[in-house]
Amino acid sequence: MITAIVLVNTEVDRIPEVAQAIAEIPGVSEVYSVTGDADLIAMVRVREHDELAVVIAGTLNKVPGVLATQTHIAFQAYSRHDLEAAFSLGLEDGV
Repeated sequence: MITAIVLVNTEVDRIPEVAQAIAEIPGVSEVYSVTGDADLIAMVRVREHDELAVVIAGTLNKVPGVLATQTHIAFQAYSRHDLEAAFSLGLEDGV
């Protein structure tokens, strides 16, 4: 599975409509309204690299109200759960 994090700049008065339209695109798993340099962050998850072009360049970028995007491809996912498992010695709690 390939994960892309897409930072989306939108027309400010259309953020909710743009977010909803992006969320309905196949391959988009989540859309977050955020503070900072971007208005939205879309998580795109696809099986093949070629699908990124279809989802992002071919569909997401064409949603009315999208002004610009910046795409970051994830190489490795880390989570608290993964780190705890990696450093676990297999001892039960309280031992």
